[in-house]
Amino acid sequence: MRVIAGKFRSRTLTAPRGLDTRPTSDRLRETLFNVLAPRIEGSAFLDLYAGSGANGIEALSRGASSAVFVEKATPAIAAIRANLRTLGIQTGWQLETRGAGPSLKRLTEQGQRFDLAFLDPPYKAADEYALVLTALGNECAPLLADGAIVIAEHHHKEHLEDEYGKLRRYRLLEQGDAALSFYSAKS
Repeated sequence: MRVIAGKFRSRTLTAPRGLDTRPTSDRLRETLFNVLAPRIEGSAFLDLYAGSGANGIEALSRGASSAVFVEKATPAIAAIRANLRTLGIQTGWQLETRGAGPSLKRLTEQGQRFDLAFLDPPYKAADEYALVLTALGNECAPLLADGAIVIAEHHHKEHLEDEYGKLRRYRLLEQGDAALSFYSAKS
């Protein structure tokens, strides 16, 4: 696993051991960030179920002003910290070491706002998609800046709704067994 482009291009990243974390493939991450390229510079990026932190690190590498990593698994937290340390990223990031729901609530209470939010819960925790997308479309909607995009990575056979509260899916991109659902807030 490596950083695809930007300041840290081609640098390798550590992934947590075990089967609980399923890192976004380099190819899918490249596709995702090619789609998001015009919106990355100066953005605030929320990396939910961060795993190794590869997506938030990719955003920082490509010019995002900040990234918040949300991860509760101890091996994954260690991998995120190791990757940030190895790359020399000392500022512009925050690590929330609790579940997605409590982290979203805390970030909302802090008044944080994000231009881009990415979520990729473990496939065995499929109910997390609805919980998090519903929260972002309703009570945690203040986390999303005007024009924000929420992206969910999921198995291509996993059914996600077209709408969750104020969030409406506007694009579905499939690549191999994975899919990316892109949501924006409807007016």
